Amino acid sequence: MYEFSFKKTPVFIPEYDKTFFPISLGNIAYRNALAKTESTPVSIALDRGNGLISVFKTVIFKEGYEKDNIVYIERLLKTLLWLKGGFRVMFGGPRYIGEYLQKVYCNGGAREFDSKFMGKIFGCEFVIEIIDVNEVPHEVENPKHAGGHLDGCRIGFDAGGSDRKVSAVVNGKPIFSEEVVWHPKLAEDPGYQYDGILDSMKKAASKMDRVDAIGISAAGIYIDNEVKAASLFIKVPRDRFEEKVRRIFFDIAEEMGSVPFEVANDGDVTALAGAMSLKENGILGIALGTSEAGGYVDNNGFITGWLNELAFVPVDYSKEAMEDEWAGDIGCGVKYFSQDGVIKLAQSAGIGFDEEMSPADKLKAVQSLMSDGDKRALKIFEAIGYYLGYAIAYYAEFYDINHVLILGRVTSGGGGDIIVEKSQLVLEIEFPQLYKKINISIPDEKTRRVGQSVAAASLPKISESG
Repeated sequence: MYEFSFKKTPVFIPEYDKTFFPISLGNIAYRNALAKTESTPVSIALDRGNGLISVFKTVIFKEGYEKDNIVYIERLLKTLLWLKGGFRVMFGGPRYIGEYLQKVYCNGGAREFDSKFMGKIFGCEFVIEIIDVNEVPHEVENPKHAGGHLDGCRIGFDAGGSDRKVSAVVNGKPIFSEEVVWHPKLAEDPGYQYDGILDSMKKAASKMDRVDAIGISAAGIYIDNEVKAASLFIKVPRDRFEEKVRRIFFDIAEEMGSVPFEVANDGDVTALAGAMSLKENGILGIALGTSEAGGYVDNNGFITGWLNELAFVPVDYSKEAMEDEWAGDIGCGVKYFSQDGVIKLAQSAGIGFDEEMSPADKLKAVQSLMSDGDKRALKIFEAIGYYLGYAIAYYAEFYDINHVLILGRVTSGGGGDIIVEKSQLVLEIEFPQLYKKINISIPDEKTRRVGQSVAAASLPKISESG
């Protein structure tokens, strides 16, 4: 990728990542320069199928700065794809930019991972069309009411990568909860996941007189309750995935008596739990764990149906940024807001690890150093807080945010408080208007444990399903 020319030096530069150049500041510098000269409009439409189209409009330099225009739009499209999703991109703008996008998203191109992933989850070949800016279609979104249904006898299920949680919820109150350790990421036979999920649900069902509805929270991408991509089934061969996994929750709901059910990404359920607890909407939930997961409840209390896959959203313009081994891209959230981000900074800080240690163990080691007062560990969590503050400012270009909830294993212990403190400081100094609007916090233990299960259970509306 070309180097981005427009610079705005961050006030807060991480001790162990001196080259960090937040996209939020780069875009401000770009727009400030753009305001002094002629511009030309660009519209990008993303087709998600079923008549749903997301549209983003911006302006770029009319002439000159062609390389910077390309960088700005390429990073913008990457962001839009992973925030909202789409298998067909309608690009309304200069042809030279459209042709560049077609080149990098084609087979063998730098963004081949992204295009193939989008094609897989939407079941269509990914394509970028170059059209006149005036021919870009109007936006058509279909947000859905984000749960909050507490009537009746419900099961709330949370499918995690290391444990599965289930609750029996009667009129909004959990009367039974259980966590079971399991290893779905190692299972090639999807019968393992099916049997585990069904076992948990039957235990919850046994605690109630009846089951009126089932709500399911799970990491991954789910469209119309079908599994499109999920690490829970990462070892399952593709042919068995199509046969046994894609509609696994339909099969389980039928086994439970054909009750109404709803599946949502765990990030969206986290945001929903926060909305229910805080009695506030416009909530962005960000989980800092093995990767970076996101979820959003809009200002009407609705789930948008977007992907919210923040792990692949770029946050850093630096050419020195760490590469994500999945996508082969640099500067994306997974290397800043996950255990990988902690490990990256620890290595720069000169903290050594035993070769046999897992990434989770390395994270725990840094957190232990933090508890012992190690200044290097403190600066690592300060850096993540700086990263987060600048990233929230970028996310706010696409989400209308009132509250950010952060959670996940990276936020455990004192490090989580440092992350919140420093991210708020970035907003206060660099983005004062956002600081006045956005609150950043870590959910309390009750919200994380009980609130998540109640939120999941509240997803389906009983009366609509018969």
